[in-house]
Amino acid sequence: MTEESKNEESRIGVAAIIVEDAESVHEVNETLHRFSRLIVGRLGIPYRERGLSVISVVLDGATDEISALTGKLGKIKSVTVKAAMSKK
Repeated sequence: MTEESKNEESRIGVAAIIVEDAESVHEVNETLHRFSRLIVGRLGIPYRERGLSVISVVLDGATDEISALTGKLGKIKSVTVKAAMSKK
């Protein structure tokens, strides 16, 4: 696969993840590690005053791959995730 055709199939995306229970952080990190090939950058902020963490992840991958990642994250207890992807 050429670099040009690879870029046509992949999209840039961002996932916003809110973790409301510290016990779920380990599972979130394991899931992100399994999909690390998609991750361009990550920013995690512990919001101690509210007792939660907010993670922003920039992704580069196929729509199906990004959806698989966000779907797995969304199934974790006390985790909310929303994603946005580029149009091309």
